[in-house]
Amino acid sequence: MVTNVDIVIVGAGPVGLVLAVCLARWGYSVKIIDNRSEPTPTGRADGIQPRSLEFLRNMGVKGDLFAFKPARVYEVAFWDPQAAGKGIGRTGTWASCPKFIDARYPFTALLHQGLIERTFIKDLEKNGTTVQRPWSIADFEKDGKDPQYPVSIRLEKVENDEVEHVRAKYLFSGEGARSSIRQKLGIQMQHKDPIAHIWGVMDGVVRTDFPDIKMKCTIHSDHGSIMVIPREANMVRLYIQVASSTDKDWNPRKIVSQEEVQATAKKILAPYYIEWDRIEWYSCYPIGQGIAERYSLDHENIFLGGDACHTHSPKAGQGMNTAFLDAQNLAWKIHHVEAGFASKSILRTYESERKRIAENLLDFDARYAKLFSTRLPAAEEVAGAAKVTAERNDEPENEFVKTFKESCEFTSGYGVAYQPNIFNWSPEGHSASKNQVFLRYPEQTALRTGRVLIPSTVTRVTDANPTHLEQAIPMNGSFRLFVFAGEPKAPATRAALASFSQHSLAPSSYFSSFLRPDASSVSYHELHNPHSRFLSFCTIFAEPHSSLYNVGGKGGVGDILPEFLARYRDNIFADDIADWRVPEVQGPGAAHKKMGFERGVVVVRPDGYVGCVVKLVEGEGTVTALNEYFSAFVGKSLGGAGGVKAQL
Repeated sequence: MVTNVDIVIVGAGPVGLVLAVCLARWGYSVKIIDNRSEPTPTGRADGIQPRSLEFLRNMGVKGDLFAFKPARVYEVAFWDPQAAGKGIGRTGTWASCPKFIDARYPFTALLHQGLIERTFIKDLEKNGTTVQRPWSIADFEKDGKDPQYPVSIRLEKVENDEVEHVRAKYLFSGEGARSSIRQKLGIQMQHKDPIAHIWGVMDGVVRTDFPDIKMKCTIHSDHGSIMVIPREANMVRLYIQVASSTDKDWNPRKIVSQEEVQATAKKILAPYYIEWDRIEWYSCYPIGQGIAERYSLDHENIFLGGDACHTHSPKAGQGMNTAFLDAQNLAWKIHHVEAGFASKSILRTYESERKRIAENLLDFDARYAKLFSTRLPAAEEVAGAAKVTAERNDEPENEFVKTFKESCEFTSGYGVAYQPNIFNWSPEGHSASKNQVFLRYPEQTALRTGRVLIPSTVTRVTDANPTHLEQAIPMNGSFRLFVFAGEPKAPATRAALASFSQHSLAPSSYFSSFLRPDASSVSYHELHNPHSRFLSFCTIFAEPHSSLYNVGGKGGVGDILPEFLARYRDNIFADDIADWRVPEVQGPGAAHKKMGFERGVVVVRPDGYVGCVVKLVEGEGTVTALNEYFSAFVGKSLGGAGGVKAQL
């Protein structure tokens, strides 16, 4: 008997689980298998970076993860050798996520991978999907015998000879660095840096007089280097580089015992002592920088993600975080293809977007590892970096300060910047340059396409609750349109909103072309997708929330808000909360100021990255621009917009 499913996911680590959770929530049949009999019991990845915390909150699972009380890293301490062989001394600290990064959560949360996996598994089970264990993939072929389910897959149970045959629309490898799917496809790993390292990693509960044991530390000494990472449940993780391919006696299969690593740690930490009450987990493994030549061969049905595509050192703590975004990127694109919102060609952008990010990460990782493993920064350089960062000094930076800033962006997750393509419009790469309604960075807007929406805090009009605007719409697979309407009493605002409504409701517009077939019977309580599963809307006025009740003739926003926007009643906001980043705004309008315009519409992709920014103007210009943008990838011309060709 052959079972048909939408997707088979091999590997129930972070990348496979996030992909499974997204697609299961959006109504797809998911078969996810793992060759382990249980989730990760201890150890492995543990750092959740600031950008990932925003992502997890938008998924609605951050609260469940924080119930495990993860450690939080706000600062990094640096320890280096002291003169005359007196052991190590602290040479400086800096913020883990400095203030020049506009982050909701300016810290890294530390929690072992098994607890993170269990949180996703719990969410999967709510949607009727379980991880099938212990099973592995034995063979697969895209034979096309069934056009709807073109991939034939044979699964085997690890413990016996039980076999299962499945046909699927999609097959995804989240198996890790030794992906059998990647190997069968013949996709090679390219090693960016020929230098490999062997790391000893140890989680445990310790007793020590080392004063920064609860902080993240990079420690250099005459006996070697350690990275200290605080963990949940009073544990500490120690990363110790025990061998390098540059060593004369290099052996890639070198194994260092737990006791040897403990002895090395004691030498490095002198004059401080350290003893272990218990060891939770220990591993010794080689790490090299590698990236897959391809993330897919066909860009249609079979894909790779996570460690199956990229490997790097653990120092930057990016493996799991990069995997999260691999999964999210592919998930919403599969969803839009299967829901009929976009042509299948958009799946090509999974590789072009995510592979470039991985390449940038590996380039950064090499510099980061070199900076902190071979060069010992002086205390005055550390202090100088913090000072330059705090003051946003425009003076020329030394290499240490420059790398510090770049590392903060990468290690926080905010260094992800997608290049111009069909989803990320820039004047340089699209016909947007000929349409004056599209806003240019930095002259006309502070928003950069391909980067996350700048966070801002506003007041929800319905209940006067302060709201993080970028979190107002949950991860529902929809494009998000944020209508920054400006001052509600201004004639220009009223005229622009009336035009926006009139042309959005035109028969072949970006809005009308994707109306839900059941729109007339949608529940009153549907907050974000009452008209379409393709789009969600928020409207923001630069006005005190209390005043909005008196703007219209009926009370509330009354006669100035178009009926279709008024339907998103819980997504109407007052921009009346001050923001220290724009101190020149004393009254309403801080969020508008942060976006860099008076009135505009911001299109945000389903994964939270800005797609385009357009003016909100009287006439058809705003909607014409939106029709042009969406026509680039939905597979049809909208509102009479000419077909827009852009590089995938």
